[in-house]
Amino acid sequence: MNEHHVVLGNAIDYITGNIITDTHDEQYRQKIAKFLVKHCLYEKKQITKGEQILVFAGKKRAVINIDFLIHIADQIVMVIKYAPGSIITRHRMCLALSRIVTSYQIPFAVVANGKDADILDGFSGKVIGRGLESIPHRSVLEKIVKEHTMQYINSRHFEMESRIVYTYEVDDSCICDSNICKIN
Repeated sequence: MNEHHVVLGNAIDYITGNIITDTHDEQYRQKIAKFLVKHCLYEKKQITKGEQILVFAGKKRAVINIDFLIHIADQIVMVIKYAPGSIITRHRMCLALSRIVTSYQIPFAVVANGKDADILDGFSGKVIGRGLESIPHRSVLEKIVKEHTMQYINSRHFEMESRIVYTYEVDDSCICDSNICKIN
C-alpha cells in the first residue's frame, strides 16, 4: 500500500481484472485505460499495465512501474506515463523512458494526468498532439509498424536516458512512495 495517497478501498483493474488499491491517482489511470480501449480501440491484450523496469544512475539502482505500454505486432509502439498535475514537467522523463523500455526507440511517448495529455514524437521529442483525444488510435500505430523500421538505442545513450528517468522517478520521489523500489 502507498501510504501517502488516500486509500479509497479496492477496485477492479480495467485492463487486468485484478483487485487493486483504489486511490485518486489510480482512478485517473483507470480513466486512461478505459479511454485507450473505448476511444482509441486498443484491445486489452495490446495494453500492458504496471510493467516494471530497472533504472540506474551510476551505482544507484531502482525498479519503477510504467503505467501503460501499447503493443502492436509484437512491438512496443507507445509508452504512457501518468503524471498528476502539470504534464509539461514530465516530457523529458517520458521521452527518456521511451528509450530504455526496450532495445529500440518507442515511436510515441505520452504524458497524461487523466484530464489532459501531451503526445511526444519519440524520435524528435517534439509535442505532436495535446489532449487525450490526440492519443494515437490503434489504426495509426498499426500503419506505423508496417511502414517504419525501429531505431536501436546504443548502450551509451541508454545509460544517459536511464539516468534521466532515475532522477525524475527516484530522486524526485516522496520518501514514502511505495511504487518505487530502491536497490542498494
